[in-house]
Amino acid sequence: QVQLVESGGGLVQAGGSLRLSCAASGRTFSSYAIGWFRQAPGKEREFVAAISRSGGNTVYADSKKDRFTISRDNKATVYLQMNSLIPEDTAVYYCAAGFAFGSRLNYDYQYWGQGTQVTIAS
Repeated sequence: QVQLVESGGGLVQAGGSLRLSCAASGRTFSSYAIGWFRQAPGKEREFVAAISRSGGNTVYADSKKDRFTISRDNKATVYLQMNSLIPEDTAVYYCAAGFAFGSRLNYDYQYWGQGTQVTIAS
């Protein structure tokens, strides 16, 4: 079992930056690949980025790779650095843990956090 807690969301102006954190506890965190997803009001949850267990490999949604960076430290935290934010980035952001690195599919991730709200003002 892995427990995930997201933090770092908030309200920022367009063009600003945020760094989201995903802190894990429970079973060995390093055993899991981690993904970030987001869900805007009235829309389906969508893949944002993922990082491998070692942190050596990353994958991004095509529209995100120029502005977002995923990373993980040696402890139990994964980060999502988001730059040049636009109003369309407004959503609840979730991190998730799974065994299949690089999957863009919700059902490939076994554990999910509760999400953190990101709101971008125009």
